[in-house]
Amino acid sequence: MKTVDLHVHSCRSDGTLTPSELVDLALRKGLSAFALTDHDTTAGLDEAVRCAAGRDIEVIPGIEFSTEYKGRDIHILGLSIDWHSPAFEERIRAFVDSRIERNRTMCGNLAEAGIDITYEKLLAAFPDAVVTRAHYARYLLEHGYVKSLPEAFERYVGDHTPYYVPRQKVTPAQAVELILQAKGLPILAHPTLYHMGKDALQALVSLLKEAGLVGIEAVYSTYSAGEEREMRQLAARNGLLISGGSDFHGSNKPGLELATGYHGKLAIPYDIWERLKAKWQELYGAKED
Repeated sequence: MKTVDLHVHSCRSDGTLTPSELVDLALRKGLSAFALTDHDTTAGLDEAVRCAAGRDIEVIPGIEFSTEYKGRDIHILGLSIDWHSPAFEERIRAFVDSRIERNRTMCGNLAEAGIDITYEKLLAAFPDAVVTRAHYARYLLEHGYVKSLPEAFERYVGDHTPYYVPRQKVTPAQAVELILQAKGLPILAHPTLYHMGKDALQALVSLLKEAGLVGIEAVYSTYSAGEEREMRQLAARNGLLISGGSDFHGSNKPGLELATGYHGKLAIPYDIWERLKAKWQELYGAKED
């Protein structure tokens, strides 16, 4: 069976493999296609596409937007985006600028707590990355301030620590609209992780469908069989397609493998991507060679 992975991160956000290394790994895993969906950045897409050229693997250009909805962090995936659209690039630069401002403030907070850190030192430790809290956690671990990555979040960079600085975010509906403007397919990522009641989740899906949502991530590395069934039913009730992904981050998520998830239990059939591609053609017309 041909398989795909439609939710993958590189070192350009909070993964640990380069975009080229992801292409090589995807080939070794026997994937037919994978989507590079780094957080709020498209910085790794050119490298991944170049590395895949002429090889038996399709790189799907994507992104994962972090958004805020009623106090919750909601993620929206964009698949098959035109990442070189000038308007889209301009908006992505605004996201990056927002992260930089937040990161400078967080570094200052941590420095005041006695940690030897500056934004420049953080960038030097993780060159070419869009810095996320996962990078802070690894920095703190590697410099001996904590004994584990979870401890770093619990003590220093989690939402409820005194050093955390929230970043300005768009709404989920705005993220859907941004993706549509970039000729992409907006997907609600891993809905079960938001721990919303059924009615609240349905209200969110209804809102996003009105904005142009195309699909729901119904196959995911942490879902139980019952959760996957519920997400498939949610998509069907709302006339939405399904997507699926591992949410691979390299060593930042130990035990989680590209393509196969935890313990080899994940398998995303290629026909899921075929249906999404057909929807892309319906929305935007056939892609040019």
